[in-house]
Amino acid sequence: MKTINLSKLINYKMKRVLFLLLLLTSCYSVERNCVDFKTGVFEFSTSINDSIVTSTFTRTDKYEIETFNGVKDSSIIKWVNECEFLLTKIRPKTNQEKRPIRIKILRTYGDQYDFEFSAVNNPDKISRGTVKRVSD
Repeated sequence: MKTINLSKLINYKMKRVLFLLLLLTSCYSVERNCVDFKTGVFEFSTSINDSIVTSTFTRTDKYEIETFNGVKDSSIIKWVNECEFLLTKIRPKTNQEKRPIRIKILRTYGDQYDFEFSAVNNPDKISRGTVKRVSD
């Protein structure tokens, strides 16, 4: 009767699974050309109360000027790294608006990028969205 070393069998199978996972994940890489989105005019649409609303914003090296429902609002941009930045309102109206918003670009494709954002004081409540470039 042939005996099988269970430890070697498990080790062998684990190595095969690990190799397969590495092979599959190495073929998939997320494109992140964040530098392409540091400046320009962009659009962000989201659903609020079963309606799609759109915000347009212009981003320069130092500022982001947003227009939403005909009202302009400006923020200072501080880039943390190539794909992450903080937005701080220039003229906040509430204490909550005084707190910076952290934005992290997750993926870029064509003239769009997917991102996540959260208030710096509440990093556990993360929302996601997609932004589209309107012009340079």
